[in-house]
Amino acid sequence: MTIRSWFPTLVYDAPLVRSGGTAFAREVLAETRRIREHDVEGRKWCRKHYPLGYTSYASLCRLHRSFSTFMRLEALLAPHVKSFARRLELDLGKGRLRMTDCWVNVLPRAAAHGLHLHPLSVLSGTYFVQAPRGCSPIRLEDPRLDRRMASPPRRAACRPENRQHVSYPARTGRVILFESWLRHEVGPNPAGADRVSVSFNYDWAGIA
Repeated sequence: MTIRSWFPTLVYDAPLVRSGGTAFAREVLAETRRIREHDVEGRKWCRKHYPLGYTSYASLCRLHRSFSTFMRLEALLAPHVKSFARRLELDLGKGRLRMTDCWVNVLPRAAAHGLHLHPLSVLSGTYFVQAPRGCSPIRLEDPRLDRRMASPPRRAACRPENRQHVSYPARTGRVILFESWLRHEVGPNPAGADRVSVSFNYDWAGIA
């Protein structure tokens, strides 16, 4: 009998930089606080659509085009994105993967980010800027879950590849990358300090 594993879902996890990561995270954190302070429209939107927290997604979602700190972040992410695309064996042809969106998220105590995906993108991810002890992880959902209409639950001690949800702890300075169709969420933050991250999308550019 032969049993093989097909259709894997790959997730990339690595430190953004090998050295100096803490200093750069502090720089991004300071810039995030300045953006939140001056983003009146964004804070107004969040009061209605993002309870307790702040995201610049609805107001300033292309930070890599306007702020030098996020331009540097884009440059630092480039080798990670290239490595992940190579591992996925994406055939980009004459095109390339291009950052299209980049925004900040601040989740204070009890704030959460509901289950969602990133349509019209190829790769998405998160850079953890500030991850206080005990803060919420990013939780990834098996993309086949809605098709298992009559399936029994998995055993509590099942192998990692058979889990229906997987969590990655938020760790300051680390990057998580995944294909944009993968649904994910962040539960209510139980920590006493803000959980701060930068999220981003890449599309397939130059294919025309």
